[in-house]
Amino acid sequence: MLNRSVMFAKQHTPDSVRVLGRRILLETHNAKLRITVPVEDRSPFVNVYHCAVRKTASQWVKSVFSDPIVYRRSGLATYDPRYYRWKDPRIVPPQRIGLSLYLPYKRYRKMPKPDAHRTFFIYRDPRDLLVSSYFSTRDSHTPMGDVLTVRAALRERSQKDGMLYLIEHLTGKGMFNAVRSWVEAPPSETVRLVRYEDLTGDDQFAEMDALMRHCGIDIPPAELTALLEKYSFSRMNERKKAGEISHYRKGKCGDWRNHFDDDIEQAFRNATGDLLDILGYAEPAVARARSTGPQAG
Repeated sequence: MLNRSVMFAKQHTPDSVRVLGRRILLETHNAKLRITVPVEDRSPFVNVYHCAVRKTASQWVKSVFSDPIVYRRSGLATYDPRYYRWKDPRIVPPQRIGLSLYLPYKRYRKMPKPDAHRTFFIYRDPRDLLVSSYFSTRDSHTPMGDVLTVRAALRERSQKDGMLYLIEHLTGKGMFNAVRSWVEAPPSETVRLVRYEDLTGDDQFAEMDALMRHCGIDIPPAELTALLEKYSFSRMNERKKAGEISHYRKGKCGDWRNHFDDDIEQAFRNATGDLLDILGYAEPAVARARSTGPQAG
């Protein structure tokens, strides 16, 4: 009942009210951190930028980097430009971690940045991006942008036809090209590419430790362990019962195997070209054995 009420509120709250509410929550959270959490270490970087495409655990990243442990070890509060009318061309104010910057690499390069900065881009198996986007858009995503139009198109189609439609739609919006732009960009010491599957898989501790160090944030092992346990997918799902209202929050890797057939596979390949090969996700053929369930990506 509570989940249905939360979802109803999400779907029917006007954008302006929702944005204002998010802004108030963010600033209240940051003000509390500044008052109650002593900064023991400071990152040498003026800004850290979290770049991504949608459906790559952005909310999870936000939770982790907004935690008091990260603030204590960095002195950097988080900032989500989507909820502010920020006029400065820097996009993210100084001494902040900019969250959820959905930018292709070319636009990121043009964005004014301080010399002392670090950036990380999270990518995921594009087939899982498609599946996660499908269920989120069809069932649970907050109405914004063209969500309602796409939702109506998905709901009037079968699941297969809906996925074929969404492949074309996401291609037109440039999602797959945005991923390509980052992974094909020249290597840079300021930019770290991070696989979603590594960030949420068995080697999560090592991957997150490397990511934090890239951002100039040195978290002692015991604190990092506590941080990751606090925001484990199982605990977040248990607290929010998100599996009932959001396909994304299940955090499945390889879920595409449960939904792709030859037609979807071919349409996906036609739309994305050699992207799977470049990212290292290519497989010989579509796995059809549903009985084995989702596998690691």
